[in-house]
Amino acid sequence: MNLRVGTDDVRSQLRHPMKHARGLGSAQHGVDHWWVQRVTAAALIALGLWFVVTVLSLLHADYATAKAMVARPWNALLLMLFVVTAFWHAVLGLQVVIEDYVHTRWKEVVLLVAIKFLAVLGALAGVLAVLRIALGV
Repeated sequence: MNLRVGTDDVRSQLRHPMKHARGLGSAQHGVDHWWVQRVTAAALIALGLWFVVTVLSLLHADYATAKAMVARPWNALLLMLFVVTAFWHAVLGLQVVIEDYVHTRWKEVVLLVAIKFLAVLGALAGVLAVLRIALGV
């Protein structure tokens, strides 16, 4: 009788789960991703509060007043930071969702590239719009 048949299966089932995880761990980017996501979230809280206060102050203002408010250097800078940070944070969050729930490699890659492309396009459009207002072009 051959006692070796199935022995490897039994051994692999009796191993500690950490033994299975060794060699399959992080690529040393998980902590960086986590920190950047938390930093962008904190920045969005501060920038979001500024944005809400600014929009509420312009509630009954006319177009010229709103344009002048956006054209102020600090407001333009903060608005561009808000746009870039919001898109960056969105990409980080969507990347985690895609990596966790899309299990076909080519679909995952296509979605990640598409999201990053659209985010860069959106951020550039937002920054360009603020610059056009701020520079009076």
